[in-house]
Amino acid sequence: MITDTLPLAEITKEALRVLYREIGVVNTIRFVNQFTTGYGDYTAERKILFSNMTLDDLLTEMSRSKQKPPRKKPE
Repeated sequence: MITDTLPLAEITKEALRVLYREIGVVNTIRFVNQFTTGYGDYTAERKILFSNMTLDDLLTEMSRSKQKPPRKKPE
């Protein structure tokens, strides 16, 4: 069987359509995310974000965030 070669962008669009249809949007996104790498330099960003915080500050903030009730999804 001989078929025309499609551009990669077209193949990607069709593959995503099939995934949406078969497993839903959320699971499609989860699937695609496992092949996507992040960007930026977290180590450098972390130094800036937390430069003025002590370990005790960080632990206190973590405890506070655990105590907050989960946010409700917008309707």
